[in-house]
Parts: sequence; structure tokens; C-alpha cells
Amino acid sequence: QGIANPMAMIQSFAMCLKYSFDMGEDADLIEQACKNVLDAGLRTADIMEAGMTKISTTQMGENVAKELDKLAA
Repeated sequence: QGIANPMAMIQSFAMCLKYSFDMGEDADLIEQACKNVLDAGLRTADIMEAGMTKISTTQMGENVAKELDKLAA
């Protein structure tokens, strides 16, 4: 339906990697990718603020994935 912001799920996965699987470096990359996307001003409707760019939940996930690819390269 495109309603649920994927950021919580993505960050929960990062926590799982860090604390359950001792994959802290990978978790840090995911967390940084999320931060970079938010720092770029991208927001889904549920966290939209003035002056930010509204995108869909699908686009949010895609942007985090693209940012993660950049960081991991």
C-alpha cells in the first residue's frame, strides 16, 4: 500500500546484524546510508517536514539501497 516507512525495518535489520550476528561494520554502513538519505532531505509522507522532498516508501527503500551501494563500493 505504500504507507509504512521502510526506515524502521531497515534500521532494525542493521541492529540485528550488529547485535545478533556481530556484523558491526555492515550495520554501520546501513545506518550511514539511512542517515545520508535523510540528510539529503528525502522524506516519506509520515515524516515529511517543510523544505524536504516527499518521496514514496518504495523510493525511500530504493534510495537507501543506492546509498548503501555507494558506501560499500
